[in-house]
Amino acid sequence: MDELVEALAPCLRALDELDAHAGHMTRAATSLGIPQSSMSRRIHALERELGMDLVVREGRTVAMTPRARELATRMRPILRELAGVLADTVSAADADRGTVRFGYPLTLGSGTMPEILSAFRRRHPGVHLHLKQAHGQALVDDLQSGELDLAVVIPPPEKLPHRLIGRQSIVVVVPDDHRLAHHRRLRISALSGETFIANPPSYHLRRMTEEICRTAGFEPQVAIEITEFSSIVELVSRGLGISLLPRGMAGAGMVEIAPIGGIERYVALVVGAAGETAVTTTLHDFLREALRSTPL
Repeated sequence: MDELVEALAPCLRALDELDAHAGHMTRAATSLGIPQSSMSRRIHALERELGMDLVVREGRTVAMTPRARELATRMRPILRELAGVLADTVSAADADRGTVRFGYPLTLGSGTMPEILSAFRRRHPGVHLHLKQAHGQALVDDLQSGELDLAVVIPPPEKLPHRLIGRQSIVVVVPDDHRLAHHRRLRISALSGETFIANPPSYHLRRMTEEICRTAGFEPQVAIEITEFSSIVELVSRGLGISLLPRGMAGAGMVEIAPIGGIERYVALVVGAAGETAVTTTLHDFLREALRSTPL
C-alpha cells in the first residue's frame, strides 16, 4: 500500500488541481508547471490503478465524474497537510530558503508592494514567493483555510491575530474637467447626486463608500460595478463617474480631492491559521520594516 501511495502522489496532486480548475486540463497543467500531455498521463495512470473512469470527455473539454470529485475533496486536506509538513521542515532548517504563499490587496497592486517584494527578493533570493492579489475577505478566507501563509489585509480581520502596519487614506477621484475638480478639500455631502463607479458589494471599499455617503445623508448612485481598480480609474478618467479610492491611484486626467475630516482604512499584516515558519518570519519582519517608512 505504501508503494501505491508513493507512486500515485503526483497523480493525486494532478486530480486535486484538475478539480480546483473545474476540469480545465490546460489550466490545471499550467498551475502545476507541467505540459498538458503530462497532466493527461497522470490522470489516466490514476484511472488505471483505481480501475475506474475519473473524467469523461464533453466535446473539447473534460468533466470530472462524481467519484473523481469526491476523491479530490477527500484527498485535498491530506495533500495540503503533507505539503505543509514538507514546507515546515525546509523552512525550519533555513530561514532564507523555502516558499511563502503571500497575499496582498488589489489596491496595492502597483507601486509600493511590488517595489517592496522586489527588494525582498534581492535580499533573500533563496525564498520563493507564491503571490495572490484579492480583495480583503478573499485573503482572510485563504489565511483561515491555510491557502496563504501571510497577507497584508485591509481592513484588519476580526478573527485572526494581526499587527497594524499602517493606514490607507481614501480620497474622492474625479475627472479634471469635473465641476468639483478645483476643490482641494470637500465635504462628502457635496457628492450627492453624482454617478459613482465602485467595486461589487463584497468589497470592503464599496461597503465603506456606501456607509460614508449614508452618514452624509444620501445614497450613492452606483451606475457601474467592476472588480478591477485599474478599470475604475480608467472609467473615471473618461468621465463616466466619480469614485472613492486610495490616495495615489488617480492618473492623468484626474484629480484627487481630500474629504474634510479625512477618511482612512487600517492596514494589517496577518499570519495564516497554520502559524509562522522561519521563512515566513523572514518575509514578515521585512514587510514590517519596509512598510514602517512607506506610505500606503
